[in-house]
Amino acid sequence: MSTAARSDNALFGMWAFLATEVLFFGPLFFGYVHARLAQPDAFVSGSHHMHIVLGTLNTAILMTSSLTMALAVGAARKGGPPGRWLGLTALFGLVFLGIKAAEWVMEFGEAAGAAGGEARFYFLYYAMTGLHAVHLVIGLGVVAWLWRHAKRFDAAYHTPVEAGGLYWHFVDVVWLFLYPMFYLLERYSA
Repeated sequence: MSTAARSDNALFGMWAFLATEVLFFGPLFFGYVHARLAQPDAFVSGSHHMHIVLGTLNTAILMTSSLTMALAVGAARKGGPPGRWLGLTALFGLVFLGIKAAEWVMEFGEAAGAAGGEARFYFLYYAMTGLHAVHLVIGLGVVAWLWRHAKRFDAAYHTPVEAGGLYWHFVDVVWLFLYPMFYLLERYSA
């Protein structure tokens, strides 16, 4: 099998894996929509307790990490070392997780006192952002492995960096849905 065919197969495998991940997140998104329609006032109230500045900052950080990952893929495709871009990607991912952890701690008091629909809001918030964080930690593991082996990648052999980039971008896209769901839609709909 040619190198190009192996690369195509590897990337197809990653796309297939990401499709299963969409199915994994799907029930939580469905649960959110169902709960929001059933108890809209509780979701508005819950959204008003979110730290919008931290959420917005985290969105900017994660989108910047998406840029650095794209630059890592581009560098590998051109035969340049992707290491510095992978290092920056990991750094941005770690900063995102640190801010998210601080935010979870700050919001825990509100969540502990919530009841009814607002408790459902917080359950979905912690479940969905927690699952996102688990995926981000996995992505950090992938990026760390790629960074460790960065000198192996060149224009002829860049598929692992590209596949890792696909996973990283998937995690970013999930956040782009979570951010407005918990921080914006309910806040500005009332």
